[in-house]
Amino acid sequence: MLSVGSVVVNVADVRRAAAFWCAALGYEPLRDIQDDWVILAPTDGIGQRISINLSDQPPPEIPHVHLDLYAGDAADQAAEVARLVALGAERVDWPMYPAETHDYVVLADPDGNRFCVIDTVS
Repeated sequence: MLSVGSVVVNVADVRRAAAFWCAALGYEPLRDIQDDWVILAPTDGIGQRISINLSDQPPPEIPHVHLDLYAGDAADQAAEVARLVALGAERVDWPMYPAETHDYVVLADPDGNRFCVIDTVS
């Protein structure tokens, strides 16, 4: 039986992305960061690994796959969005679904990869 070993994120700068995602998620590099690759893991060992892969391709405007990060209630979500923006994420105007009708906020990491911060209570 297969299991997901890691979610891979393509980036232009592996070290910058590793710093962002480690700070964002409380992760740490599993081994030394290479210029083209690193695997990040939760510091407590519980949870999904994220691999950062060097790529010369920009992320698609509408991603085929993205991360949903669970925040708790709307206050937690707002605080997490503010924290992630302070770390280097950017808010993304997502015209497909009006923000006021959904429980998520769309952000982009420093490389432009889209992800959502979810209000899991509302």
